[in-house]
Amino acid sequence: MIETTKNTKTVKAQTKVYDHLFIAIFGKDTERSKRWRLELYNALNNTNYTDPNELELNTLENVIYIKMHNDVSFLIDSQMTLYEHQRTTNPNMPLRGFFYFAQLYQKYIDSKHELIGTSTIIRIPNPNYIVFYNGDTERDEDCELKLSDAFMHEDKSGRFEWTARVLNVNKEYNLSLQKKCKPLYDYIQFVSRINENKEKGMSIEEAVDEAVDWACELNLLEGYIREQKAEVRMNLLTEYDEEAYVRIWLRDGRMQQAVENAKTMLADKLLPEKVSHYSGLPLEQVLELQKQLELQKQIVTK
Repeated sequence: MIETTKNTKTVKAQTKVYDHLFIAIFGKDTERSKRWRLELYNALNNTNYTDPNELELNTLENVIYIKMHNDVSFLIDSQMTLYEHQRTTNPNMPLRGFFYFAQLYQKYIDSKHELIGTSTIIRIPNPNYIVFYNGDTERDEDCELKLSDAFMHEDKSGRFEWTARVLNVNKEYNLSLQKKCKPLYDYIQFVSRINENKEKGMSIEEAVDEAVDWACELNLLEGYIREQKAEVRMNLLTEYDEEAYVRIWLRDGRMQQAVENAKTMLADKLLPEKVSHYSGLPLEQVLELQKQLELQKQIVTK
């Protein structure tokens, strides 16, 4: 049996709740979505499971972190796999996955009526965390983010680690995976069309509307976009509005905090390269901050 767990972050738009498009395609409890989800799993794992009806969707309640997209996790063949979609780069994905899997494992253990305080080891499914990325920032085709990169002190012991595998699913990346999974290919073509329209100078609304009409003509996703045209359009407009909000929030809020953190680390005599790594600021900006601090120190000592 394949068990699937889903957590849905909701967005209110015109009093209706809309899912993000990626999960609207791969994370619904419909026969077609089950089939697409199984096809994606088989493509990623080189397996040949054939019965999508074994997929069950359950909901994790009370997620403890602020912004978790519509994640889908599968329990299959002693492996617990979590899929997440991202359109913005986020180095904190291992930490998010760590939090999420803690709840998934708790739910799994509860379902088995196991007690952690016993002298017998509890066997748990192997974790597998995959992030599908199709944002504008350049990323490798297939990379691994490590939780240890976020540790305050560098730790190469390997005694504690948690990873997130990030797959770039922009148009020119992971072509073999696209070839093995037609719904993923169609999704990528559709999103790429929107991005190309934006590059031509179209507004978000114009870019989405043209891409939706184009996808309907080509019968992408077996006609799903045509059948759910209004909802797909709202999905996309909501998603792009959210991205704009995140960019503003990062620029106005976290950027200032990152600068303050960088100044503190420089004052503690950390190398600029490490300060850049830990703060997320470009090395050039860190070097400029270092110059400013040195100048301030010179003024104080005079």
